[in-house]
Amino acid sequence: MLKMMLACCKVYISESRNKVALESIERAAKLFPEAPIVNKFEDVTYNRVGYTLVSSLAPKPSLDSCALKGAVLAMVKAALETIDFGLHCGSHPRLGVVDHICFHPLAQSSLDQAAGIAKSLAVDAGSSLQVPTFLYGAANVEGRTLDSIRRELGYFKPNSGNQWAGGPKSESLPLKPDEGPAQVNQAKGVLVIGATRWVDNYNVPVFSTDIAAVRRIAKRVSGRGGGLPSVQAMALAHGDDVIEVACNLLEPSNVGGEMVQQEVERLAKEEGMAVGKGYFTDFSQDKIIENYLKFCPLM
Repeated sequence: MLKMMLACCKVYISESRNKVALESIERAAKLFPEAPIVNKFEDVTYNRVGYTLVSSLAPKPSLDSCALKGAVLAMVKAALETIDFGLHCGSHPRLGVVDHICFHPLAQSSLDQAAGIAKSLAVDAGSSLQVPTFLYGAANVEGRTLDSIRRELGYFKPNSGNQWAGGPKSESLPLKPDEGPAQVNQAKGVLVIGATRWVDNYNVPVFSTDIAAVRRIAKRVSGRGGGLPSVQAMALAHGDDVIEVACNLLEPSNVGGEMVQQEVERLAKEEGMAVGKGYFTDFSQDKIIENYLKFCPLM
């Protein structure tokens, strides 16, 4: 297992309630059995689903024949054909029908290899699917970060109470895309693709309806707000009486879910709020590799 060269891709679709659309997306992925879906995480309240795919890489892979890239491109195409971004509504921010795609190296593969797949996918998505596409992390020549792109595109600002509803209000974009058209289609939105080292997503439920207070907690938890380094956090309504502190753990080997859980509990206690047990939205790297080997055992 130590000699394997694997790449992982996480694909986040802005839809979880339209089962016909999701079935179409999953059928498209199955046309590439060498890049199986090893995890699917649905959240009906957020109206969002995340897929995790893995494939092996040749020492000198041809990006034109990369199974992982082919599977993800097919999923994006199916999503754009079956989902209208203008009709989408949920309590999780999003920028497009396919909100976010990220590639991570696994086992003995390199970040440069993951970035190469990301950049090649962006070219195809931008040109053949006509979606404005932004690159971040190792896939971006300037190393631009995901959160910086999202901030410039207004990702973090709900437009309907605590909900994000409908497509973009204007065809013009405040930031020039790396690939694809400069104008955005309201039914498709935009696409953000990146390549980074492993990132964990960990959400902690806070039993409250006070979104302002939980936003204070999220800010104090995040590295940006002077809290835990390498943690990004935001407060998102998750039902009538729960608000989640949703976190990206950029260096999970240094700051993991347990540390985030303890810090949210400490800060929530100061606000007089109860906290539930947090959860990861995906498996660990080892578990993902284990799941992949069930689909594609080594010969």
